[in-house]
Amino acid sequence: MRFWFALCLSLLLTVWAAAPARASLTDDHFDGNIFSLYAGNGALVPPRTTLAESLKRQRPALLLFYTDDSRDCKQYSLVVSQLQAFYARAVSFIPLSADALDPDPSHYPIQQAGHYYRGLLPQTVLIDGQGQVVLDEVGKLPFEQVDTALREVFNLPERPTPDQTLVPRPFNEINSEPPPESS
Repeated sequence: MRFWFALCLSLLLTVWAAAPARASLTDDHFDGNIFSLYAGNGALVPPRTTLAESLKRQRPALLLFYTDDSRDCKQYSLVVSQLQAFYARAVSFIPLSADALDPDPSHYPIQQAGHYYRGLLPQTVLIDGQGQVVLDEVGKLPFEQVDTALREVFNLPERPTPDQTLVPRPFNEINSEPPPESS
């Protein structure tokens, strides 16, 4: 009897352990780091800098409050990764797990990211190089909304809309003739 019980138990454990992982972008289950798993960008976590360091260097900071077990945060991680592709060299991307934060922002000084957390997720806060809050929104924001705020910070022109015709910039002509022979 013990033999059959042990055999059945070992078979059950083998089948259970061999089951494929079921990570999903559409549920609230913990699957692991959302930025590496869903956005293909594990470089965001842990953040490379702090808000205090970014403010000291007068560099804009994008605070991203999230949890790894939120469907909205999982889906928003794709937008964050797209933003980083355009602005990584000019903006400090600071993703912060809300699980590690005190929900009362008054417990944090203004130079710490926790000061800006409002208890709702995902939350995006853009702080310019002078420490002014430019954007503070909760929810899955479209790329264009955050991009527009970043363009204001850097005084960049608006992105063309799909119905606008793009006019290519002129470029220098390439001279394919050989240089004249010198005497």
